[in-house]
Amino acid sequence: MVGIIGEYNPFHNGHLYHIKKVKEMFPNKTICLVLAGNFLNRGDVSVIEKYDKTKLALEYGVDLVVELPTAFAIQASDIYAYGAISILNYLKCDYLVFGSETNNIELLNKIADFQINNQIDISEYVKKGYNYPTSLSLVLEKETNIKIDSPNDLLGISYLKAIRKLNSKIKPITIKRTNNYHDLKTSGKISSATSIRNLINNNQNFEQYVPNKTLSYIKKINLNNFYLIIKYKIITEDLTKYLDIDYNLNNLLKKHINKANSIEELITLVKCKNYTYNKIKRCLVHILCCLEKNNYKIEYIHILGFKQKGKNYLNKIKKELSIPLITNYDKLLNYQILTDKIYNLVTNDLKINKPILKDIV
Repeated sequence: MVGIIGEYNPFHNGHLYHIKKVKEMFPNKTICLVLAGNFLNRGDVSVIEKYDKTKLALEYGVDLVVELPTAFAIQASDIYAYGAISILNYLKCDYLVFGSETNNIELLNKIADFQINNQIDISEYVKKGYNYPTSLSLVLEKETNIKIDSPNDLLGISYLKAIRKLNSKIKPITIKRTNNYHDLKTSGKISSATSIRNLINNNQNFEQYVPNKTLSYIKKINLNNFYLIIKYKIITEDLTKYLDIDYNLNNLLKKHINKANSIEELITLVKCKNYTYNKIKRCLVHILCCLEKNNYKIEYIHILGFKQKGKNYLNKIKKELSIPLITNYDKLLNYQILTDKIYNLVTNDLKINKPILKDIV
């Protein structure tokens, strides 16, 4: 089996290119997508609901789609990656294929080894106002004379570290990525998910950057749609129970919440050297999704959908699995069901217990 990991926010031409390249590389292998669902790694809300993302993935070439639990999907890259790689490891995945700006697996492996074997202190740069990825990049460049500052490469290093920590036999392979997924510019037929979401939110045309079937599933939704819910929780709760929120950030959010009328205004008021834009935004999602301080682990594998090839693979390995395969929504952890209900407060999709997607051609 070949594993890929994604958010598909939204599913665009770059994702389609990725799937096609994987199929070219491994024409006889089952392709499994570990999909982050409705709330995502950088404090984002998915503009396509997770079951619709599953349908798109299956229609465009993936054989099996499993969910990355929200408790991992909304955390920082190392935890996000560890959850996704854990799932692929449980599923006895042979290969992981991910996009990379450098497309140099040896270089990325070298950086991953360095991080695992050395204590990395990024506080010097965080205090200067740099976000986590930039701070990490600056430390690595200082210590190794190797500059890795592109987001896909940094996420790829997190995948490689997770493979090592799990002592996994998964073999990582890179595909050359031609654009930065934070890039706000659009060109040609492939553009970053960030730039496409900006076009969506500004009512500008984005059709050339996504496959035709994506268009009908797009929702014009972002974190600001949940602002009043977040505001209520900030006003009424002790926020320090939530992951990554300390006493000082708790006080700053409470101090400024009544001065702001949007997520953007709130982040601008709170942002400082100790709390970067991305850090605050992710913390707001932790508040919204009630992500408390805890040691989260992968307790089951939630199957979102499959084609016949994916079904055959599951039947082949299911007796060897050490954790359950879940296809019944009601058997999910209460926390996962809770976050789906929160998402649907805004989307107004009352039917969250959707049937598993099977045998989509």
